[in-house]
Amino acid sequence: MLPILSQSAPACSKMVFCYVAKMSDPRTLLEVLDAADGRRSAIILPDSGRRVTYDALRRQVRAMANALRGAGISGGDRVAIALPNGLEAVAAFLAASVAGTAAPLNPGYKFEEFCFYLEDTRAKILIAPPEDLGEARRAAVQSGIPVLHPEMLAAEGGAGSAHEPSPDDIALVLHTSGSTGRPKRVPLRHRNLAASARAIAQTYSLGPEDVSLCLMPLFHVHGLMASTMATLLTGGTVVIPTRFNPLAFWRTVRDHGVTWYSAVPSIHQLILTRKAGGPGSLRFVRSCSAALSPDLMRRMEEYFEAPVLEAYGMTEASHQMASNPLPPAVRKAGSVGPGAGARISIFDETGIELPTGQAGEVCIEGSGVIREYESNPEATARSFFGEWFRTGDQGILDEDGYLHLTGRLKELINRGGEKISPREIDELLLTHPAVAEAVCFGVPHPTWGEEVEAAVVLRPDLATVEADLLRFCGERLADFKRPKKIRIVRSIPRTATGKIQRLNVAAALTGASA
Repeated sequence: MLPILSQSAPACSKMVFCYVAKMSDPRTLLEVLDAADGRRSAIILPDSGRRVTYDALRRQVRAMANALRGAGISGGDRVAIALPNGLEAVAAFLAASVAGTAAPLNPGYKFEEFCFYLEDTRAKILIAPPEDLGEARRAAVQSGIPVLHPEMLAAEGGAGSAHEPSPDDIALVLHTSGSTGRPKRVPLRHRNLAASARAIAQTYSLGPEDVSLCLMPLFHVHGLMASTMATLLTGGTVVIPTRFNPLAFWRTVRDHGVTWYSAVPSIHQLILTRKAGGPGSLRFVRSCSAALSPDLMRRMEEYFEAPVLEAYGMTEASHQMASNPLPPAVRKAGSVGPGAGARISIFDETGIELPTGQAGEVCIEGSGVIREYESNPEATARSFFGEWFRTGDQGILDEDGYLHLTGRLKELINRGGEKISPREIDELLLTHPAVAEAVCFGVPHPTWGEEVEAAVVLRPDLATVEADLLRFCGERLADFKRPKKIRIVRSIPRTATGKIQRLNVAAALTGASA
């Protein structure tokens, strides 16, 4: 097993970026795409074996952007995209960001969801496959929105003339995945996304010889920025399967010389359950978008024989805000590392900056961070302390400037005035040999206000009962923190990107209102 605390490097203060590479300073996504040698492979599609060079990708993006212009799209117009992972999803995203604004949607949405997002983004066009996605098409027809498919756009590439986007143009609009209330629109400008790609590439010393395996969906900022745009900026190659298949993981890594991949912990778990393959060509593994338990990190490093680097990202920051660094610098289990893409500080509820080691709200500032939510001044006003964006996460900065997240402020359990971090109970349950997944949450209680409960998924080769788990927690936790009920379930509800939202889990498992 690799040491989690390896040879120390100079510590990063909480207000300092920690970069290791030097590269160009792109200001738009087109400049990101244009940075590499055109003869190199930009994208590999392992399902078909097809390779696409940077020159070919650039031609396709410009042809599709021209076609969108010819179809009436102009600066700021929203182009909804509902495509599976693949070359078309990347090209459509980039083309839409050049001609107007890209609005990627989850192809798995139902009719009512497509209706909501098409209306909320004010989409002028929907790009969808020529077949399937009947509910998306039906929603578009109901809304009077034309439906185009990627082949049609590529064939009509000479119909219009796409302009060169400016750094301040909105390239991408996404929705927050908040646990309560109406989703908020997040407008990400070209300069935000270009800065994010650069920060990610520098954090991991990405270069032309790196090969990224994209396992995250391309309607999410994690897949778009970490796996794809950061790799394209540095002239590397992105391997994009149509869908994640744990049975094909090691074959794909070996066949294409994959050097790294980024995913949520649930995907790492599925790869670990295969117990097949070997270390291969991986130089590091990145984990982001959900909490990685120290136990899972340890097992991953034993299995992959490569450093596992937990990072911290969110849509409003164009993805990455912090990350554990590559060796020989220190990586800390249970921490998301120092700022890497944003400056980080901790504030109390009144907007006062707190000292090192004191828990409070994680706030960020940087070139990738939005300045407002779209058409939502109330949410914008609530989300900033001056120039600092309020993440809604609770955390602590240690003496080395590493951030330790302790939970979502809205998800903290208030049991009779005692504030309980559910992540602490998650991590304890995950140390039980029979537990594969765990999530703790609060439920209404007539006396205490809230009581602590949890749900677990057991390992397939091990079994236990609720009484054993309750006793396990009782021996290791103060009584007020101890779950009073632990549900053994087959699966834990997640979002499409593998993220657990505790309030929604509580509602799904207990019927309690989210």
